[in-house]
Amino acid sequence: MLESLQIKNFAIIDSLQLEFDDGMTALTGETGAGKSILLDALKLVAGDRAESDSIRNGEEKAEISAHFNLDACPAAQQWLVENEMQADGECLIRRLLMANGRSKAFINGSNATLVQLRQLCDQLIDIHGQHEHQSLQKPQVQRELLDAFIADSQLLKQLSDKHAGYRELERRLQQAQSGAQQREQRVDLLCLYSDELNQLDLGDAEFESLQLEYRRLSNAGQLIEKVGSVIELLYENEEHSVQSALSLCDHQLAELVELDQGLTPSQELINAALIQVEETTNELRAYIDRIELDDERLEWLNQRIASVQDLARKHRVEISALPELTRQFNEELQQLNSGAFDLEAIRAELEKAEQDYLFSARELSHRRETTAKGLSDQISGIMQELGMEGGRFSIEVQQNTDASAYRASGIDTISYLVSANPGQPLKSLARVASGGELSRISLAIQVIMSESSQIPSLIFDEVDSGVGGGIAEIVGKKLRLLGADRQVFCVTHLPQVASQAHHHYRVEKLRDKGNTTTAVVLLDDIERREEIARMLGGVTITEQTRAHASEMIASQE
Repeated sequence: MLESLQIKNFAIIDSLQLEFDDGMTALTGETGAGKSILLDALKLVAGDRAESDSIRNGEEKAEISAHFNLDACPAAQQWLVENEMQADGECLIRRLLMANGRSKAFINGSNATLVQLRQLCDQLIDIHGQHEHQSLQKPQVQRELLDAFIADSQLLKQLSDKHAGYRELERRLQQAQSGAQQREQRVDLLCLYSDELNQLDLGDAEFESLQLEYRRLSNAGQLIEKVGSVIELLYENEEHSVQSALSLCDHQLAELVELDQGLTPSQELINAALIQVEETTNELRAYIDRIELDDERLEWLNQRIASVQDLARKHRVEISALPELTRQFNEELQQLNSGAFDLEAIRAELEKAEQDYLFSARELSHRRETTAKGLSDQISGIMQELGMEGGRFSIEVQQNTDASAYRASGIDTISYLVSANPGQPLKSLARVASGGELSRISLAIQVIMSESSQIPSLIFDEVDSGVGGGIAEIVGKKLRLLGADRQVFCVTHLPQVASQAHHHYRVEKLRDKGNTTTAVVLLDDIERREEIARMLGGVTITEQTRAHASEMIASQE
C-alpha cells in the first residue's frame, strides 16, 4: 500500500509530507484548494508524461516521492526482482521535473523509464477518475472493461499473436497473387546480381588484405632497396656501421670497467644494443628474402581490387557491405524460388491460420458471454442500490465470423445496454442514460472492478459526482466496505461519503505575503466534525449542522 507521499515545488505546493494508513481515506476541501494536484502528482509517479509548467513558479525543479509497502503485493515484488530493483519488500519511486522540460525517474534508487513506472504502478495503484463515465460510451472501452473481468491476459495475447500470423499470411498471398510478373523480373535481376557477386566471392575482411598485399608487391623494389640500405648502416658498412661503432664503445668501456666498476651498467647497455642490432639485421635480411617480385600476382591483385570497387559502385554500397549484400541476394532469390510464393501452399497455410484464430476467438467469445451475464447481474444489483430502482444493465456479445471482422481483440462486438426505468426495453447506453445515470453506472462498474482487483491501493477521484442524499450514503458505504481489506482514497465533495472514511484529510489553500500554496491536514475528531459540518452547511455553520455532522460520523463507528 501507499505509505507516504512527499511533494516539493509542484504546482502551488511548496513542500508537503503525507503519511497514510490502510482503510478508507477521504480528501476534502473547497473547490480549487488543490485536491487534483495530489492526484496529478500520483499520476506522475505512475508514469504520466510531465509538463515543465507543473513546477512551482520561480523554482528550477519539482520532486515527487512515493513510498509503498509491498507485503501484500507479491506481483510487484517479483517485478522488482526481475528488473533488479528489489529492496526488501519496500518500494520508493521518485520523479524529478526540470524547468528545461526534462524529467528523471527512479525506482529504489535505480534509473527508470516511464514504461517501467507504468508497469510497476499498474500493480500498486488503480486510479478511477470522475470523467470515466464519458469514455464508458466508447465500444473499445466497453470491450476492455469486460476483458478486464475475464482476467486472462494469456488468452488475449494468444489471440493477438494468431491474428498477426493470419494477417501476415494474408499479405503474402496478396503479394504473391498481384506480384507474379514483378516476381519474375526480380528473379531475373537477382540471378544476374547473385552470379556476379558469387563469382567475386569476396570474404568479410578480404579487401583490406588485398590492399595490403598490393601495396607491398607494388613497392617491392623500393622496399628491398631501402631495407638493404638500413642493413648496410647497421652492420655491413665496413667503415661506418652502427655495429662497428658499438663494438668500439664496448671495447673501450671494458678497459675502463677494470678501473671503475661504476661503468658496468653502461657497458651492459652497449652489449644489449649490439645484440639488438644483430637481431634487427637478421630480421631485415629474412624480410628481404620473403619479398617476391611477382608481376603476375601483382596484376591479379590489381584486377581483383578493380572488380570489387566496380561492384561496390554498381550497387551503391560500401565495399565492406558486399559480402552481406551477396547473402541477402542469395536468400531473397532462394525465397522467391521456394514454396514461399507457391499460391497453393500459402492458401493452405492461410486456411490453417484462420481456423486456429477462430478457435481462440470463439473460446474468448464464450468466456466473454459467461462473464458478461454475471457482470450484468452485479451491475444491475448495484444500480438498484444507487437509486435506479427497476433499472437493468446488460452486456451483449455478438459474434461476427466474417473475415473482414477479424481483429486482434477477437470477432465480438460488445454493447452495453441499459434500461433506466421499469418496463422500458434495453437500449444502447449512449442513447438512454442521462449524465447522472451514466455516473452511477460508471461507479457501479468501478466498485465491482475494484472488488475483483488485486491492486492494494484504490483512488476514486470524485466518482460520486452527480449523486446526493441517500444515494451518496450508499456510495460511501461501498467505498468503506472496499477499505475493509484494501487502501482506498476518495476525493469527494459529499459529506455522506466523507463521513464514512476511516481517515480524513482536508486540502486547503494558504496565502502568505502574496504567495499561494496548498496544505493538507490530517483532521482530528473535532476538526473532522467541523469539516463535515462545512460540507453540510456551506458558509454558515450552526450548532444544528455540527450535531448533524457528529451524528453522521458516529453512525459509522
